[in-house]
Amino acid sequence: MFFSNREDDVPLHELDNGNEPLLPSQRNSPRLYDYVLVADKVEDMEDQIFKKQDAFICELKQKDIKVTRIDHHAKVFFGICAPEEIFAKYKYLLKVSDACNWSGEQKCDLSVSLCTRIRIVHFVLYNTFIGSGEGLTELLCQGAFESIFCLHEKQEQKKLKKKWASWLAVMKLFQQPVTDIKDYFGEKVALYYLWLGWYTRMLIPAAVIGIVVFLYGLAFFNTSPLIHEVCDSDIIMCPRCDIGCSVWNLSDTCSYAKVSQLFDNEGTVAFAMFMAIWATLFLELWKRHRALYVSKWKVYDWCEEEEELILEIVNNPQCKPKEFRHSYLRSIVVLLLVTLVLVVIIGLTHALVICRVLTAILLSKSDWDFLRDHATTIAMLSGAVLHYITIQVMTRVNKIVAFKLCEFGGINGYPGKYVRIAGEWRLEECHPSGCLTDLFIQMAVILVLKQTINNIFEFTVPWLKLCFKRTKAKTVSKKCGKCCRKACREEEGNFDPCDPCKLRNWLENYDLSEVNAFSLFNEFLEMVLQFSFTTIFVAAFPLAPLLALINNIFEIRLDAIKMVSLERRLVPKKTNDIGVWTRILEAVGVMAVIANGLVIGISSDFIPRLVYRYHYGPCATSNSTSLDCMTGYINNTLATAFLSNPEVRKDFEYLLKSGYNITSCSYKDYRSDEDQSLTSQFWLILALRFAFVILFEHVVVMCKFIAAWFIPDNPIRVKNERLEDKLKRLQKELHEANAIYSSKCTEV
Repeated sequence: MFFSNREDDVPLHELDNGNEPLLPSQRNSPRLYDYVLVADKVEDMEDQIFKKQDAFICELKQKDIKVTRIDHHAKVFFGICAPEEIFAKYKYLLKVSDACNWSGEQKCDLSVSLCTRIRIVHFVLYNTFIGSGEGLTELLCQGAFESIFCLHEKQEQKKLKKKWASWLAVMKLFQQPVTDIKDYFGEKVALYYLWLGWYTRMLIPAAVIGIVVFLYGLAFFNTSPLIHEVCDSDIIMCPRCDIGCSVWNLSDTCSYAKVSQLFDNEGTVAFAMFMAIWATLFLELWKRHRALYVSKWKVYDWCEEEEELILEIVNNPQCKPKEFRHSYLRSIVVLLLVTLVLVVIIGLTHALVICRVLTAILLSKSDWDFLRDHATTIAMLSGAVLHYITIQVMTRVNKIVAFKLCEFGGINGYPGKYVRIAGEWRLEECHPSGCLTDLFIQMAVILVLKQTINNIFEFTVPWLKLCFKRTKAKTVSKKCGKCCRKACREEEGNFDPCDPCKLRNWLENYDLSEVNAFSLFNEFLEMVLQFSFTTIFVAAFPLAPLLALINNIFEIRLDAIKMVSLERRLVPKKTNDIGVWTRILEAVGVMAVIANGLVIGISSDFIPRLVYRYHYGPCATSNSTSLDCMTGYINNTLATAFLSNPEVRKDFEYLLKSGYNITSCSYKDYRSDEDQSLTSQFWLILALRFAFVILFEHVVVMCKFIAAWFIPDNPIRVKNERLEDKLKRLQKELHEANAIYSSKCTEV
C-alpha cells in the first residue's frame, strides 16, 4: 500500500472506504525509525511487483507497524516504526523465561535498548508473510524491494569514531571500548573485537620469540660451516630440468643457503613446540577473558533458542514451536559435498604443482637471459602468487579453505630415473640447503599478499563507493531549506523532522555499503585463516606471528572504521560466545601440531643434521676438536651421478649435444655412487624422521592437554559473582512469595 509524501495525508482508497488514515500525524512523537525499506517506484497498480509491495505493507499495518513513505526520483523509501506493544510483550516474556533467571538485583537487562529494539523489529519484518506465503526474504530476491537497512545513530556514531573508529586510535594499540561497541552493535560484534584484541595481544610473546629464533640464525650467519661449504664450493651439480638447464656450481646458490640458515636451525624446533602450546594457552585464556565480559553484560546463561521462541510469540501468539529434526540423508549429502570440496582443493593443489613445473620449463626456454637463469626462482614465486589467488577464489566460493601439506620428502627421483609428470615433465628438486627455503618464501609471499592486498581492497573499495555516492547526497541536503531547520536538527527533541531531512538521513545510510549475514563471518574467516597460517606453518616461517601482529594492529581500526563509517549498520545479535569458531580454532591447534611435526621431521634438515653431528660427522668419528661438528655435512648429503651410466647418459644427452664436456655431476640424495642404491644412512634418517614426528606430536599434544586442564575456563571471580546473584534472586523470590502468602492469610 503506497502512501503520499506527507504522513498526515490520507490515501484515496482509504478515504473512499471511510477508514481512518493509515499513518496519523506523528508531529509530537519522539519515536525513531527502526528500519528503512527501499523499493523501485512502480506506477502501474496492476503490476505484480506493486501488488506484492502493497500486500507486505498491509501485513505490517495489521501488526500496528507505522510506515512513512517518501519518494525520491525512481526510488521509494519506507520508514518503519514498530509499536511499543511489541517491546512490552518482549520484556514481559523475557522476564519470566529461563534465559534470564540468574541475575540478582537486576534480574536481566529488561530495558529494551536500541540494539534489542532493532533485533526485535528485524525478526518481525523477516517473519511477516503475504497471502502467497512469501516473506521479506523472497520479496527481496524477486525485486519487490531493493534493500532494507537500520539507521546509524549519529551521536553514538560520533562517540565511537572519536574513541575507537579512527586511524588516530591506532596509537592506543589494544584499548577498545568493547562495552560501547556492545551497546551499539550488539554482543556478537563486540565479542569479535574482544577476541581480535585478545588474539593480537597474545601475538606479542609469539612475535618476540619468533624474532629471537630469527636472530639466533642471524648470529651464526657468518660462522656457520654449512654456509661456507656452499658458498666456497666448486662442486658441479646436475641440471635442474631437462631442457634449457645446464650444470651449475653449488656456490651459485650461496644466497639460498644463507636464507635457510635464518630459520632452519635448532631454535625452530623449540619455537614450533612453543607455538603449539601457545595456541592452547591462547584459547584457554580467551575463554576466561570472554567469561569476564559476558558475565558483566549479563548474558552468561543467555539462550538464543529461547529468545527466538519469545520473538516467535511476540510476532505471532498462535505460532507453533520449530521442532528439532535430524536427517541422516541430509548429513550424508553434507558429508559428500564437503568431500567434493576437499577433492577439488586437492586437485587444485596438484594443478598448481604442475603449473609451477611447466612455468619453470617454459622460462628455461626463454630468450631472455634473466628469465632463463632464474627460471626456478621465478616459478616458485609465481606458484606462491597462484596459491594466494586460489585461496581467495576458494574463500569466496566455499567460505572455507583447507590446506594440505605436500612436502613429504624426496619424490623427484635421481639421474637416470627422474620422476616425470605424464612421462615428460620432470619435477623440481629441493635446494641442497633444504626444502624448507621454498616453503619459507611461499609463506612470506602468501602472507604479505593476503594481508596487504586484502586490507587495501577491504577499505578503499567501500570508501571510493561512498565518495562517489555522497556527491548525489549533497543536492538532497540543500532541499531542506529553512523549514524548521533548528527543530529538524535537535538531537533529543520530540520534533518529527520534515520529509527532506528524513530523506537526507536515510540517503546517508542508503549510500553506505551493504551488509549481510556473512559480513561478520568474513571478518572472522579472515582472522582464523591468519591464525591457521601463523600456527600451522610457523616452523617454516618464524616471522609469521610478527607479520600477524603488525597486521592486526591496523586491522582492528580498519574494521572499526568500515563498520562505523563505511557500511550500513549491522543487525545487533545477542550471544555469549564466538560460537563454532572456538571449535575451529581448537581443530587448527591440533592440525598445527601435526603440520609442524611433519615440516620439521620430513621437510627440514633438522634430523639429517642431528644424524650427521652424532653419527657421521668429525665429532662422532674422531676425537679432534679443531673442526666444527657440522664440517663436511653438505658433501655428505650429495651423491654423484656418472655419465658412464647409460641411464644417466640418456637423461643428460642434451648436455653432451650442447658441447658440455662433463663426466659426472652431483645431486642431493643418500645414494651409492656405484649403483645409485639407497645407503644405510638414508634408512637411518628415514626411521628417525618418523620417530621424531611421532614423539613430537605425542609430547606436544600431552602438553596441550595439561595446559587445557590446568587453566579453568571460568575465573573464580565470575563463579562467585554468579553464585551470589543466584542467591539474591532466590532470596528475593522467597521474600515476594512470603509477602503474597501473608496477604492471603490476612484476607482470610
